[in-house]
Amino acid sequence: MKKMVDNCGDLKNYWYAAALAKELKKKPIGRTVLEVLVVLWRTADGRAHAMRDRCPHRNALLSEGNVVNDNLMCPYHGWTFNTEGKCVKVPSEGDNANLRERHIDHYAVIEQDGLIWIWLGDLSLHETRQPFKMPFYSGDGWNSYYMKTRFQNNVTNLVENFMDVPHTVWVHKGWFRDKESLKVNAIVSRDEGAVTVKYDGDDQIGVTDLLMNPKRLPMVHHDRFFMPNNTSCDYIYGDYVTGFVITSTCTPMGPFETEVYTLISYKFGWLNHIGRWILPWYTRQVINQDVEIMANQGRSLQDMPADFKSTPADTLHLFIESLRQSAENSEHEKPRSVTKDIEFWI
Repeated sequence: MKKMVDNCGDLKNYWYAAALAKELKKKPIGRTVLEVLVVLWRTADGRAHAMRDRCPHRNALLSEGNVVNDNLMCPYHGWTFNTEGKCVKVPSEGDNANLRERHIDHYAVIEQDGLIWIWLGDLSLHETRQPFKMPFYSGDGWNSYYMKTRFQNNVTNLVENFMDVPHTVWVHKGWFRDKESLKVNAIVSRDEGAVTVKYDGDDQIGVTDLLMNPKRLPMVHHDRFFMPNNTSCDYIYGDYVTGFVITSTCTPMGPFETEVYTLISYKFGWLNHIGRWILPWYTRQVINQDVEIMANQGRSLQDMPADFKSTPADTLHLFIESLRQSAENSEHEKPRSVTKDIEFWI
């Protein structure tokens, strides 16, 4: 049975977030990435390891087992595997166990920016690409925290949603934006692996605008997509005097199930301590609204394939789709670099 990892072309040859670093402790945990069940655990030196979550003996889930002397022991019959997926013990065969050919696929792992990243693609390529760098995870004057959210939709639709301005008036009315009939001008650029939108003019983003910009400093608003599954929405005031940045990396679990790790970074000066109390609750309300609308769209798309009717406001969506489709299917023409001026109303 073929899985997403077998049918996604070059999309498998990227690093995907599998867990928050703080989630991975002594006990192994199970995750699903590109429809592959994966088990992760730490050895005594604190290093993270990952392999297929399936014992070759009777196919039990290793993630429900235990770590013994840095090795992973199956909960069913005690078969034990080292960090390279090699079987080192078969209790029922005693000291004369035949351990050959009894191994499990293991995967490259990197711990970076508070996340555990895993590589399921061609191992010969994993050193040619690095995990996405989560901006403002730490830095002078910046505070940050992660939110992990399960969405019932695919990566392409989610990254488009995270960068989509027009929906905020409807889905987040009163929480994020509540203006209507406001003309917006923007410049949308696509290059080899990224889409950038720069908006012209003032913008307001709800309660955070009150915290960030009490002096009414000029703001620069950029939204960016980075292949294959990352977005960053930047609201920067007065040449980084204050700022609010929403960065998300999306991990495909199945065709319409995605785990999203969202880093909220903020720089409010002396008001940072207020943001620490207000923002987690506020951003959870806003993201839950996106969960609902993405589930709405997902149910529709599972009934019938996408047949989108696009407007100028969807230019960034078309650019994102072209990059992901090209990576997924080598027969697609490689998108060329292009920049477009657009205007729309919210």
